Amino acid sequence: MQLAPSLHRIGNDIVAVYLIDAPDGVTVIDAGLAGQYPELLAELETMGRSIDDVRGVVLTHGDTDHIGFAERLRRDHGVPVYVHEADAARARGEESTKPEWGHVKVGATAKFLWYAARKGGLKTTYLADVVPVRGGDVLDLPGSPRIVAMPGHSAGSVAIHVPAVDAVFVGDALTTRHVLTGEHGPQPAPFTDDPAEALASLHHLDGIGASWVLPGHGTPWNDGVPAIVAAIERSAAASGR
Repeated sequence: MQLAPSLHRIGNDIVAVYLIDAPDGVTVIDAGLAGQYPELLAELETMGRSIDDVRGVVLTHGDTDHIGFAERLRRDHGVPVYVHEADAARARGEESTKPEWGHVKVGATAKFLWYAARKGGLKTTYLADVVPVRGGDVLDLPGSPRIVAMPGHSAGSVAIHVPAVDAVFVGDALTTRHVLTGEHGPQPAPFTDDPAEALASLHHLDGIGASWVLPGHGTPWNDGVPAIVAAIERSAAASGR
């Protein structure tokens, strides 16, 4: 679906992937689940594009529900995949962590796990090769995405600021839909390695004037960065996090 000129989303509020459509090609932000690949092809077609127009995939972090079809694009089409150097091993399947799940609701958790399984989440293909990046890097890709380090959810969690589409893509640095409780609205994301560090990292977004704040899970936010950071801090304080 088109969110705004040159800005598209596939998937849904459970697992989302974003596309930047620029004159020099398409940049894909995160790669969701392997089974979302047909949705990628369909969305490219509605944009008047094809897989040959994809110039790169930029990952917000290396978790399995964000790398889904990335290796397929890299292996079959030569598309480079960029990830923060601290999450490169995670994206290659060489290391993982087991953060606390925290509070769950059976129905919401079952819906998330069912959707993930139906979309290939149980058959993750890890990356054989990645292009490591660091905070502050501006990538030579359509939209000139800039990497903003956001450690906490994982060591290499990042946000990706793309002024050309007035958006910052935040992966699991925050969420607007808690996949384990079904609760809607801005809040800290689950499965976070270091919740305190993730909360502090929200202020790495200070000064970014983007209207769109786009998480990997949840409803797209179009009220700007300061408002969503304030809302998440209120949510964390109310829950004692």
